[in-house]
Amino acid sequence: MTTRRSRGDGGLHWDEARQRWIASVTVGYTPAGKRIVKKASGKTKTEAKAKLKEIIRDHDDGLTTSAHNYTVGDAVQDWLAFGLSGREQATIETRTFLANKHVIPDLGARKLRELSADDVDRWLKDKAQVLSTRSLREVRSVLKRAVDRAQARDKVKRNVVLLCEIPKGKDGRPSKSLTLDQAEAILSAAEGTTLEAYIVLSLLIGARTEELRALTWSHVNLDGDPDATPPVPPSIMVWHSVRAGGDTKTRKSRRTLAMPRRCVEALRRHRERQDDARVKADNRWMENDLVFASAVGTELDAHNVRRSFRAVLKRAGLNEKEWTPREMRHSFVSLLSDSGVPLEQISRLVGHSNTMVTETVYRKQLRPVLIEGAEAMDVIFPHTDPYS
Repeated sequence: MTTRRSRGDGGLHWDEARQRWIASVTVGYTPAGKRIVKKASGKTKTEAKAKLKEIIRDHDDGLTTSAHNYTVGDAVQDWLAFGLSGREQATIETRTFLANKHVIPDLGARKLRELSADDVDRWLKDKAQVLSTRSLREVRSVLKRAVDRAQARDKVKRNVVLLCEIPKGKDGRPSKSLTLDQAEAILSAAEGTTLEAYIVLSLLIGARTEELRALTWSHVNLDGDPDATPPVPPSIMVWHSVRAGGDTKTRKSRRTLAMPRRCVEALRRHRERQDDARVKADNRWMENDLVFASAVGTELDAHNVRRSFRAVLKRAGLNEKEWTPREMRHSFVSLLSDSGVPLEQISRLVGHSNTMVTETVYRKQLRPVLIEGAEAMDVIFPHTDPYS
């Protein structure tokens, strides 16, 4: 005589229409009191029974009933939709691109619960042929964070991505710095352009591009106080950036920097050009107190800066495809180091938390050192007024 299965053990029956064994078990109830039944099927009774045991085991482990057909692509899309809240728009766009370009096409169709460490290892090995090590770290991070979120919501038991090391990828584009002659050529080519002051400040005080784009006139002191004791030089307060929330990259990135005379004169000319632009824009001008603004007063986009910078590079006789605005900051470090400024002073000037960060990021630009800051830049770039 066939014995009845115990409560909670589920049931097995033959479905004549489908010609398959059907396993079913109640895994819970809706708020309205309706039973939630999870089903699986197999060609044989043994296969169906094994799937039934798996459903019960997963339920006992706390996995949700929707996890069985949940794919890697589902997990990644869920993370893109809900896991990037509060991040910068640029970060969201980058992570979305990496997910849609490298993760979903290769692993998206794989059921998340069936994803293995071997699958991830093979995927990373293939990607190492076309991506740099840094890019590999970023695409692995996208997958890891997506699976982390799925695991926290009981879609999968563990995160196998944590078991996988990042292989060495292709050699990335090395950072580099301008020589003194190249820097002088760029400064000369920038004269009279809308990006003149931006380039002068990048090269002569080493501010990050995202810090300059957020700089306001209220944080610029073009006169200083020469009668004070000790005298107060012209300066800018680097207290904000275009990052999410307006914060600088680190706490020590909030700094007040004395300006070389060349910076002061470039900013004076820039303010005159901006006043003309404000009059020309008339009621279209949106007052945001930004030092570097668009033709109607709004915040400059990174793409606008790169486009204008490429035009200056071309005028300077340099290959515009080989340089980016951020490398003016690298050049600032290199030029100061060549002039003997101590590493500790350079680290404070560029807003690093400690000298180890400076040595790591700018190890190729650093040289033996002696003196400091704005005074050294006045020696490197003697002040000449191109309009006098």
